[in-house]
Amino acid sequence: MSADVNAVTPAGRSAAADTARVLDLPADPDVPAAAAAAVRRRELASFLRSRRERISPEQVGLPPGRRRRTPGLRREEVAQLAAVGVTWYTWLEQAREIQVSGQVADAIARALMLDHTERTHLFTLAGTADPHPHLDCPGMSSAVRSMIDQLAPLPAAVVNSRYDIIAYNRTYGRLVSDLDALPVEDRNIMWLSFTDPLWRERMVDREESIRLMAAKFRASMAQHLAEPAWKALLKRLQQASPDFCEMWERHEVLQPDGHLKRYLNPQVGLLSFDFTHLWLGPQQGPRLTTYTPADDLTRERLVRLHELTLAQESVPA
Repeated sequence: MSADVNAVTPAGRSAAADTARVLDLPADPDVPAAAAAAVRRRELASFLRSRRERISPEQVGLPPGRRRRTPGLRREEVAQLAAVGVTWYTWLEQAREIQVSGQVADAIARALMLDHTERTHLFTLAGTADPHPHLDCPGMSSAVRSMIDQLAPLPAAVVNSRYDIIAYNRTYGRLVSDLDALPVEDRNIMWLSFTDPLWRERMVDREESIRLMAAKFRASMAQHLAEPAWKALLKRLQQASPDFCEMWERHEVLQPDGHLKRYLNPQVGLLSFDFTHLWLGPQQGPRLTTYTPADDLTRERLVRLHELTLAQESVPA
């Protein structure tokens, strides 16, 4: 028979309070935000210490040194690898009340050689947005990347529900502009559609497309309201695009669907596509999107675009 977590112990203490005491968590579910933040800081400090202690100096290219009293890296070595102050990092591991930016958390994650799950855990505990959310994409694999490449000359990409472009083949990378030339954090379809001058110019049905994207993004965000990466993208768009702010205030919601997409490519001209989504996980997660020519002229121009892309890549830098 399962125990009642609200039962009172002989000492007058509830089982829930005992559980909270053992786990070092507040017993009251309505604790103030400050108390919850303190718990998160302590958990972050413990997590960082555990990850630091598992890494040997040799793994990160540091000399082993002598008289190491603790396993793994020292705090000053992690600070050196992450390019942060030793005192600041020490305070972080002491669970002091300090702010952790996304860029600093990223540097610490790299210094501690965190995998995708550990990286996500770090950013959640730090309460900050991952500046590179594309690094963790459930359903992505080397087989999917190979499939994307094999689909050429058809443009194909893996996009998550936040519209981050996770992976793409050569043709997709040159469909509107040169994606390879953009910073990773700008490879987001909404960000490009609302703010990039080339995308604004070359999306033939831009007004309707950005309206649909904003509505789909709002519908998807309902499941991610507390996640830093989603909040960071929303804030970034609101600060950069009056068009986005106006459409966001409409509170329209839509689910992903299929419709005609048209782009004015600078090398081959107008391209018209139907497109297909293949979900790599639960719906609203990452999806592989393939663009299929909607007419014969687009098919001919797409082959030409692929040939031009290969020719450009073969030219020595």
